[in-house]
Amino acid sequence: MKIYNSATRKKEELVPVHPGEIRMYSCGPTVYDYFHIGNARPFIIFDILRRYLEFKGFKVTFVQNFTDIDDKMIRRANQEGITVKELGDRFIDEYFKDATALGIRPATVHPRATEHIGDIIGLIRRLEKKGLTYTVNGDVYFDTRAWPGYGKLSGQNMDDLEAGARIDVDNDKKHPADFALWKAAKPGEPSWNSPWGEGRPGWHIECSAMSMKYLGETIDIHSGGKDLLFPHHENEVAQSEAATGKPFAHYWMHNGFINIDNEKMSKSKGNFFTIRDILKEYSAEDVRFFMLSAHYRSPLNFSREMIAQAHASLTRLYTARDQMLFLKTNAENRPLSAEEEALLARMKEHAARFEAAMDDDLNTADALGVLFQLVQDANTSLDASSSLSAVDGCLTALTKLTDILGLLMQKAEEKLPDEIQALVDQRAEARKARQWADSDRLRDLLKEKGYIVEDTAQGQKVRRQVG
Repeated sequence: MKIYNSATRKKEELVPVHPGEIRMYSCGPTVYDYFHIGNARPFIIFDILRRYLEFKGFKVTFVQNFTDIDDKMIRRANQEGITVKELGDRFIDEYFKDATALGIRPATVHPRATEHIGDIIGLIRRLEKKGLTYTVNGDVYFDTRAWPGYGKLSGQNMDDLEAGARIDVDNDKKHPADFALWKAAKPGEPSWNSPWGEGRPGWHIECSAMSMKYLGETIDIHSGGKDLLFPHHENEVAQSEAATGKPFAHYWMHNGFINIDNEKMSKSKGNFFTIRDILKEYSAEDVRFFMLSAHYRSPLNFSREMIAQAHASLTRLYTARDQMLFLKTNAENRPLSAEEEALLARMKEHAARFEAAMDDDLNTADALGVLFQLVQDANTSLDASSSLSAVDGCLTALTKLTDILGLLMQKAEEKLPDEIQALVDQRAEARKARQWADSDRLRDLLKEKGYIVEDTAQGQKVRRQVG
């Protein structure tokens, strides 16, 4: 498998630090609000990376943190008249609700910054002993000029760095790129005791400390949104490698931005949407499918038209799966014919092309294209005369690949609700009596209740609408 490494700016073969094992860290949310559509992209993409690595046989240890202490959290907690911990607890719970809806599996570990203050202080002390920090009025800064490797991840030149939008302006800093490792306590803020006085950790240091605690000093993959490349990930590299003298991460993966109706998402433009807002209007699986429709490093445009396309495409996959399940209920258990053996051989070829797409820097867009080739092949090759082995082989191939992407998670109903079954039975009687108007009325009524009825040679086929 090859992945694009932001550190080297090229695709590289994935070679784990420890054979058969992948240790990966992905930056999680700051838990002061519901996470937004831009956050959802890395959460979904790197969930799929983890699933695919497990499919390939790796033991994956996946860490995704919660930033539960920072300026935004303090401001909101004060506005609501609650503690920062109460705010964090609430939105961590809400994160898991939305993540579960989107098919995002929990990480192996979800560490919180406030539960690792000792680890953070210990890491700062290591940097201090190496002469890489300086303290001003209780604030501890990393001295970027004292570490020659600063800027290597993002390609920034130290001489060109100026205070700006992505670097906090602070008159106490020796150089604009220097960053806070520890912040002195201000009145009314949560704080912890440290060798430099009461205070709290800076944003960047928490990820290094928690990654080292759970994954070791050198990990395989570090991931996050493109916006984190500089300065957050640059600062992680600097403080981690300066402390240990070892590579921090062998591979850095960054996903592209999401635009809203071809405009950059921002609160000032009024096009800023949380996932909770979006799930009021669209199904979670439609959103997940949409996220996979472009390569993860490419920009992605969110619009109603794009979600409608995602819904239509997902419906095609569900329809194909449900048709296979329907054929399976009546299929004869007999040996495969020559044509069916050829069909199952093609299923293996489809699976191989799917893996080739995923092996090429997690190309989910091409992988989805292979899925539609697979279902088209199955749709044209399977019918009421197909053997059980042929139907089951196609169904297994589709299920194995969609599981990797976290799609087709809605289970087919083994038994219809009594009310729905009664309407289906009434419609069957109407058709038997050639009462076509009544049959159409009952079909429309079932559709209103969320069920699609198709008439086949084997009788009525009923499925729940997707989304």
